[in-house]
Amino acid sequence: MEIRLFKQEDAEETANMIAYTLKKSNSKDYSPRYIYEMISSHSSDVLLKRSEEGHMYVVCDKGRIIGCGAIAGYYGSTTESIFLTIFVLPEYQRKGIGKLIIQTLEHDEYFLRAERIEIPASITAVEFYRKMGYEYKGGVKELDDGQVYRLEKFR
Repeated sequence: MEIRLFKQEDAEETANMIAYTLKKSNSKDYSPRYIYEMISSHSSDVLLKRSEEGHMYVVCDKGRIIGCGAIAGYYGSTTESIFLTIFVLPEYQRKGIGKLIIQTLEHDEYFLRAERIEIPASITAVEFYRKMGYEYKGGVKELDDGQVYRLEKFR
């Protein structure tokens, strides 16, 4: 198992891993239309752009991409950052891969410079992030217009 920075050549495999994960793990919490929209918003082109705007990591097992996660400045801020695109293949969930991704992101320079970190958390993953020390933003435990919970952590 290895975690490393995302490379351009990872884009297609990572997009496919995300699409599979959304269909298998998130479909119990979201409509087929929402899943389709999320897959579209995590295309290889989007992932390439995201990797240029911040730092994106992939987790590999025997050369296969099994997870990913990204961190960037929150709307260009240097004092706030945001976690994005955190996914783990269903067959690797509950094996510490998500924790490894979060720990890696929490050692990234975008995290270390930030006073506050935000995570747009899916219904599926919100409790995982809460166990990692992230709380509802402003104490608001409601889905936003994008059907995610807004979580945050202060450093």
